[in-house]
Amino acid sequence: MSMLSKRLAAPRRKRAVKNPIPWYTPRFWHGMKLSTWLSTVGSRGFPISFSRLHTGASITFCSALNSAAAALDNLCYGRRVARTKLTAPPIFILGHWRAGTTFLHELLIRDAAHTYATTYQCFVPNHFVLTDKWFTPWTGGLLPRRRPMDNMAAGWQRPQEDEFALAILGVPSPYLSMMFPARGAVHPEYLDLHGLSAAELELWKSQVLKFFQRITFCDPRRIVVKSPPHTARVRTLLELFPEAKFVHLVRNPYDLFVSTVNLWKSLNEVQRMQGLGDQRWVEEYVLSTLDRMYQAFRADRKLMNSHQIYELRYEDLVENPSERLMDVYQHLDLGDFSSSGNQTQKYLADVKNYRRNHYELSEEKREIVRHRWKSYFDSYGYQI
Repeated sequence: MSMLSKRLAAPRRKRAVKNPIPWYTPRFWHGMKLSTWLSTVGSRGFPISFSRLHTGASITFCSALNSAAAALDNLCYGRRVARTKLTAPPIFILGHWRAGTTFLHELLIRDAAHTYATTYQCFVPNHFVLTDKWFTPWTGGLLPRRRPMDNMAAGWQRPQEDEFALAILGVPSPYLSMMFPARGAVHPEYLDLHGLSAAELELWKSQVLKFFQRITFCDPRRIVVKSPPHTARVRTLLELFPEAKFVHLVRNPYDLFVSTVNLWKSLNEVQRMQGLGDQRWVEEYVLSTLDRMYQAFRADRKLMNSHQIYELRYEDLVENPSERLMDVYQHLDLGDFSSSGNQTQKYLADVKNYRRNHYELSEEKREIVRHRWKSYFDSYGYQI
């Protein structure tokens, strides 16, 4: 272990973390089928803490209902979903966590030609075709109005990362570390899909395609996808969708580091089924994950033609969103941007008073980020 890594891993005094959402708010695991839930916790030895037994019991109950609803959904719609074709290649928003991908996602979905995976669809990917219209109207109050990690709008119909849907469907995902955060990171091989067997890779691809088919069955518009892990999966995504479009966002590495550490700690607190532990692993995980993500991205980037990907800085996007969005449309040939201009301006007016979280980063941590992420600084022109 390097001297910098030792400093990063130095013990710190633990501080109690207040749960940022009410106890009755559904966790993502409430959307699993019974078999998926039991196999996930069973493979880890059922390490549910006493203080989370009530949550575990409610998940078990809900997962049984999900299994029944999924069977009925498949009976009613399975054959038609399987025949569904995507009407246009998806648009994938790439970039590290906290790089501004959520903001760009919100802008792109203002276009009436675009659709997206909603929180509800990612929450119950097995039966949303059947249950969305009747379940979401009377359960919206169970969700917080704002996301605890960044105060952005939340709700069943708000856009969400399809990575959560994959985890709930039973596909191994790094996001499953949130369930038992005291045990550290899990499934790192599923970040870039390197080292998977042929069967594992085909299962991942089939679940992504099926999920997108289900979204298209409900809404046939072009899907805009935002999920940071996809940054490391361009090669596989191109195998599924050769004509897909990509928008890649980068951000000041210091801001990325501190904001992503806060994100993971917040998600671990909300989604955990056991004690948090000391969480010292989170900072090292953030540092190493960016390296792995961008090693894969740099290798895969050459597979895209010049009109298939557009790259921009988060700082430039927030300074002039409309102009940068127009650049995205022109470069990727997404159609007439003016048709969505009014909705974009309305959204920007709604969020004009939004205040981004501010975090202090010590000089010691800055030194670590400079050392570990030097290639990111250099590649995207950020001053060390």
